[in-house]
Amino acid sequence: MSNSLDVKQWSDRYVAQWNEPDPAMRSALIRELWAPDGIQVLVDPPETIRDAASELAFPVPPLEVRGHDALNARVTRAYEMFVAPGEHVFEAAEEPFLLLPHVLGIRWSMVSIRTGEAVGGGLDILALDGDDRIRTDHQFIGVS
Repeated sequence: MSNSLDVKQWSDRYVAQWNEPDPAMRSALIRELWAPDGIQVLVDPPETIRDAASELAFPVPPLEVRGHDALNARVTRAYEMFVAPGEHVFEAAEEPFLLLPHVLGIRWSMVSIRTGEAVGGGLDILALDGDDRIRTDHQFIGVS
């Protein structure tokens, strides 16, 4: 992961997993991109979850999934909600960037297929292991 071409190609595959219509190909991408015990943390959960936690006097919990099976369920659900209906597609919003060796940032957008406009997006901060597979993914939704 030493040059920008490698980072760009890697980032393109990361974004592609969210748009992949074939379940077997999506699962293969996840197993290729993620360490077996990789974890995704949704740092700032949706407002309804924050409100429910607050009503129970709990701190806002981060949402986490760990391991290939849970990550496959997470990516599949996002695909089913946003891409499969034919309304949106996920795209890189700008060039990915290295923060440190094996730590990169990917800004992404959820784009309306009808208008071509970004209707959502965020930032993922990925820490990769020695094999350039995701060990941790901290996802920040709504960050521009």
